[in-house]
Amino acid sequence: MTTAIIRIQRNDETALHDALEGFAAAWETGEEQEHVFSFASPEQLFGVLTPKRWTLIETLQKLGPSTYRALASALSRDVKRVHDDTAPLIEWGLVELNDEGRIHVPYDVIHADFDLRSVA
Repeated sequence: MTTAIIRIQRNDETALHDALEGFAAAWETGEEQEHVFSFASPEQLFGVLTPKRWTLIETLQKLGPSTYRALASALSRDVKRVHDDTAPLIEWGLVELNDEGRIHVPYDVIHADFDLRSVA
């Protein structure tokens, strides 16, 4: 099972350290590790993962590899708008194009993990 973790990590050093640890674990074990998507702020996270894009991801997980037209039909949306919303998700790696040119979500599970803490 492939898993993606979505995080807000404001500290670049922590994000780099976590990425290096994941790379080292994959290198040592030869096993695929969880894919971690780190966002620097809530604004960045919600700029990429808008409510419509989150719904797009959920629908695409249910459909499996799909054409833009079929996905747009399933979402009851315009094909151009679906294409526009898919582009940043492909850029970030949350959605991919397969060899047949169909879009799909390469993860079985996407887990969002972030905290909101008061300033001490």
